[in-house]
Amino acid sequence: MAQDHVIEALLRPAVELNSVGVCLIGAYLSLFAPWALALSPLYGLAAAAFFLGFGWIRLRQALGVLRYRRNIRRLPRYVMTSKDVPVSNRRLFIGKGFKWEQRHTQRLMQTYRPEFRRYVEPTALFKAARQMEERMEYAPFPLSLIPKVTAWDNPLNPLRPLPPVGGAPRIHGVEPVEVEVSLPLGERVGHSLILGTTRVGKTRLAELFITQDIRRVKKVAGVDEFEPVIVFDPKGDADLLKRMYVEAKRAGREGEFYIFHLGWPDISSRYNAVGRFGRISEVASRIAGQLSGEGNSAAFREFAWRFVNIIARALVELGIRPDYMKIQMHVINIDALFIEYSGYYFARHDTKAWDVIVQIEAGLNDKNIPFNMKGRQKRVIAIDQYLSQTRVADPVMDGLRSAVRYDKTYFDKIVASLLPLLEKLTTGRMAELISPDYTDLNDPRPIFDWMQIIRKRAIVYVGLDALSDPEVAAAVGNSMFSDLVSVAGHIYKFGIDDGLPGAGNEQKIPINLHADEFNELMGDEFIPMINKGGGAGIQVSAYTQTASDIEAKIGNKAKAGQVIGNFNNLFMLRVRETATAELLTKQLPKVDIYTTTLVSGATDSSDPTAKTDFTSNTQDRVSSTSVPLIEPAHIVSLPKGQAFALIEGGNLWKVRMPLPTPDPDEVMPKDLQTLAENMRKSYIDGGGEWWTGSGSGSQTLGQELPADLLDDQARDQTP
Repeated sequence: MAQDHVIEALLRPAVELNSVGVCLIGAYLSLFAPWALALSPLYGLAAAAFFLGFGWIRLRQALGVLRYRRNIRRLPRYVMTSKDVPVSNRRLFIGKGFKWEQRHTQRLMQTYRPEFRRYVEPTALFKAARQMEERMEYAPFPLSLIPKVTAWDNPLNPLRPLPPVGGAPRIHGVEPVEVEVSLPLGERVGHSLILGTTRVGKTRLAELFITQDIRRVKKVAGVDEFEPVIVFDPKGDADLLKRMYVEAKRAGREGEFYIFHLGWPDISSRYNAVGRFGRISEVASRIAGQLSGEGNSAAFREFAWRFVNIIARALVELGIRPDYMKIQMHVINIDALFIEYSGYYFARHDTKAWDVIVQIEAGLNDKNIPFNMKGRQKRVIAIDQYLSQTRVADPVMDGLRSAVRYDKTYFDKIVASLLPLLEKLTTGRMAELISPDYTDLNDPRPIFDWMQIIRKRAIVYVGLDALSDPEVAAAVGNSMFSDLVSVAGHIYKFGIDDGLPGAGNEQKIPINLHADEFNELMGDEFIPMINKGGGAGIQVSAYTQTASDIEAKIGNKAKAGQVIGNFNNLFMLRVRETATAELLTKQLPKVDIYTTTLVSGATDSSDPTAKTDFTSNTQDRVSSTSVPLIEPAHIVSLPKGQAFALIEGGNLWKVRMPLPTPDPDEVMPKDLQTLAENMRKSYIDGGGEWWTGSGSGSQTLGQELPADLLDDQARDQTP
């Protein structure tokens, strides 16, 4: 719809249709009655061709105006089954849309002018139909058929209701010509931030991205090579879990699909957040890093870090893999670890030590026990006194000895902040999941770690059950992030195949990390993840509601700005907070838009002898005004499933994502089917399934799916 005029005139009657009618009449006369136009039959054919060609041009112009007017009121439906989602090794498909430019701001501003209201707002008949449907909701038969007819969602119904997406269709309707919008995969390593209030399509956009990440495959030496996909879902979305499994099965990767879910430990995989590390000090950093470091708490966190590090070093020396249960056990009773390690050390370096220690222990009583050792076991005191007489060059022994030499009451106080965290992580059946027993061969639940997941190019769904217990969910999520940061650092330095035959440090693969409601998982460890994780191939897609959620969780405005500043791609769905909308609008330039002003006037003649009593004139004056490319109010008015995307170095795109329709071949195992159903029952969703609104097609229950999927089909069936 190229326009050569300064101001476009698209909100108007399609006057081009008059020319089309004249051209049709002229073509008819030229063909069948050329004598009426004083033409010979041969010239009549030429004239008919001219009329038809010119009429076609005018018809296209008229259709452009009509399509523009239609889109302003109602966008055409855009639906897609997941198997039809395009998957590319070069670009990430987002949806349909257009690049937002000055002319779109100009058109949008015109829709708010009062003279164009009749082209933008619903018609009087449309409003009357909606009011009648409300009044006749409980009307008896046959009057109840009337609202059903007016609510029939079919193009043949001129009064059909708008799709249940809310917002203002005009924002996207200002550009009838849409193209497929995609993001180059090379840009994803700069990370993507997706912002949107609840129930506007963040998780649906996540499904679209995750679907492509799961199915993306490259040929390497004639072998299909997939990409690892890791999804953190704090709240627990059954549809997201189902979509991930279905796509994994469709790609032939169901054997590499892991579920970690705190709410359903019976079918969850197991994971040890502190069981794998490059340096032993990482164990203490992952645990103590979750403690508060503000004000007076900083000193207690440092003490906690030191004692956890002492315990972890001793466990590793003893050949025991650290986990939360063992850390908690030895924080509560470090005497037992001191005695156990002493037995290990003396057996290797001083086999006669126990004879002396037993003698010292026999001579101990309440009078000769040092004050700082009151409450300790006599065996601990005896070992300490023996070590005072013997020079021991063992840093682990020195660390344990310094820990037990603290006054027991004082020791309990300085680790008091650590114990609540460990209680959160080891209470109930959760301990089975995050402190797995590697020796239990009868437990069929797999144990995974991040390096294993990345090497296998596996798919992981992490459900943290944050709605049931947000404190525990945050603690486990932070531990997983800390572990992932450590793995990213190892990959950056040595590559993913370090330690394997033929390994080299040159191999880098994309590691797709999706964090839904990632503000629930925020911590100091997330900053190095997005700041430096790109060097290891980690590309983060983070989803949250507002920028304030990030600041509230991390507790520091500067750190929140540091987090947001590391996201190169920004997807802004509908938000309710102006400050969040300004994250996008303040990054955009201002543009000049043109406005017309109607000026009319009359001037009396002062000459009584003149034949002219007065003169009048009417003018349309065109002026320009500088305005923002988009306003926060436009973001607040976005329909569900639509977004502004700031990608590829600051290019602004207006995008609408496809609404998913159910696939007839979506089959899940019985245990995952049970999990998904339990998630739906436990997590009440009050937002409504707007993405499966009327008009997306329907199926008959029981005709195409097995019995174990009937509940999913009933949920997906369009009303």
